[in-house]
Amino acid sequence: MSHLVLTPGMFVRHPQHPEWGIGQVQSRVGVIVTVTFADAGKKVINASSVALVLVPDSDL
Repeated sequence: MSHLVLTPGMFVRHPQHPEWGIGQVQSRVGVIVTVTFADAGKKVINASSVALVLVPDSDL
């Protein structure tokens, strides 16, 4: 389980799908996170199953 607290506006990467590019968190309801990825569009992710990786501002 991820200990990362995701909030709207944060930028993340999906560890199993680097080809999706950087995504921006749109919403979070419990463990369900909606992220819009640059190269894959909107994805709904169960954050208890996938540990999204925070992208530092310096990498944007």
